[in-house]
Amino acid sequence: MNLDLAGEAALVVGGARGLGLAIAKAFADEGCRVSVWDVAPDVAASVAGFGASSWQVDVTDANAVRTAAAETWARFGAVRHLVFAVGIGSGKFGFPFWQLDPADWDRVLRVNLVGAAVVAHAFAPRLAEQRAGTVLFLASVAGQIGSQTDPPYSASKAGLINFAQCAAKDLAPFGVRVNTLCPGMIKTPLNRSVWQAWHDRQPPEAQVDYETWATEKIGKLVPLNRWQTPEDMAAMAMFLASNRAANVTGQTINVDGGYVMHW
Repeated sequence: MNLDLAGEAALVVGGARGLGLAIAKAFADEGCRVSVWDVAPDVAASVAGFGASSWQVDVTDANAVRTAAAETWARFGAVRHLVFAVGIGSGKFGFPFWQLDPADWDRVLRVNLVGAAVVAHAFAPRLAEQRAGTVLFLASVAGQIGSQTDPPYSASKAGLINFAQCAAKDLAPFGVRVNTLCPGMIKTPLNRSVWQAWHDRQPPEAQVDYETWATEKIGKLVPLNRWQTPEDMAAMAMFLASNRAANVTGQTINVDGGYVMHW
């Protein structure tokens, strides 16, 4: 797919693996100059295969984010596309929600929501000054349907969708577009951790393996009756970064096989 992105600079935060890595690779395939931030110590090794620059950054550390932002901007001269692909869960099965402890909420909200705001604060003034650019936040269908599986995760992604709409309104006068991408059912470590948390709460006779659990869930919830893939997310991310989406901002885009339908 040639979307006329060649030569532009893209930063993927949370790009060492999973959906973020697929998006970073897609930017590289489009001919972009790519930088990847991740808290993982092996971030440099993860992106070495497609020539991306890398920084080890914790998005909950505002000072580290500001420093990395200045270094990234200096390296590329400008950043045209910013993707926030960071996401963690509580690691527990949250139904009913009072089975969780209030302490289970703090880190999920700090990483998924406050972390996104910290990164946005570091880049928004520069994007506004250059009067061009795109921002994409990866949320989740769980942020739209009040998923009982992991309430802290769901609430953090709902907050992220709302923040993206605020940011889209603030940046629109400067020609900067902001959108949210919501994946559906994807085989990621986070998805598997949801199964594990559920599995560990079941009596032995009710336990099933991951593939059985996921297949049954997809059959019940996904009208297209198939997994979504990281490449599906990357394809939509490239479209939203391109001028073909020049009139698309403040939107919540579901790539979910029909899981979430509003009517």
